[in-house]
Amino acid sequence: MEEEHFPLPQSAMKQDFGKLQYGCEHYRRRCKIRAPCCDQIFTCRHCHNEAMTSLSNPKDRHELVRRDIRQVVCLICNTEQEVAKVCRKCNVNMGEYFCDICKFYDDNTEKKQFHCDACGICRVGGRENFFHCERCGSCYSTPLRDNHTCVENSMKSYCPICWEFLFDSIKDTTVMPCGHTIHLECFSEMESMNQYRCPICLKTVVDMSASWALLKMEIECTPMPEEYSHEVSVHCNDCSHISKVRFHILGHKCSQCNSFNTWRTSSGGRQ
Repeated sequence: MEEEHFPLPQSAMKQDFGKLQYGCEHYRRRCKIRAPCCDQIFTCRHCHNEAMTSLSNPKDRHELVRRDIRQVVCLICNTEQEVAKVCRKCNVNMGEYFCDICKFYDDNTEKKQFHCDACGICRVGGRENFFHCERCGSCYSTPLRDNHTCVENSMKSYCPICWEFLFDSIKDTTVMPCGHTIHLECFSEMESMNQYRCPICLKTVVDMSASWALLKMEIECTPMPEEYSHEVSVHCNDCSHISKVRFHILGHKCSQCNSFNTWRTSSGGRQ
């Protein structure tokens, strides 16, 4: 790409010139990136991935490996150059936050970006507010330290609702009581639809004590006819205990943990 030369205003010599005035819907930054995979220019890797993964020909679809970026284009003076924080021509910061490892630029430092060596990528939210869980393979907020169920490489998987890869997702995530990770907005949507079980392991992930108490009362108030009053075996999704209980069309309570998140082993069907 040939450099286009524009007369620069005197203020452009200041490193904060144009701060927060350029970029895309994903990031405020004063440069674009040249994607080495397709040799095209985009404002950020998310812009690249959105465009390239929606191509009509599946063979042309691809995603950008952030660390492979070598060239950027300054949005102030349009100079293409090697990755660096400061433009070699007009001297502006192409991103107030800059990570040479991730080739990542962002003018909005209120996000409190930081690079996690263990994750190998940049995170937001402030280094002091996160810790890296080696077993789960990702950074979690400090309140979860010694207060979450570890699942091997839990974050290096796909959201069980929207199927977006969680590890480098820009959306907020949360750890369910079972230890599996999910997008926070997907978890909220799941709750709004009265889905109380983890989509992966089927364990109860919200407080169901009030619902269990109401269901217990309804079962006690509606006895089954004699021909249906027989014993069945049920498996509990929450504690894995197998119980012998009286059949009821409304549900079956685990005799070990009192959960109604059970399924009949005799028929093999979930309920």
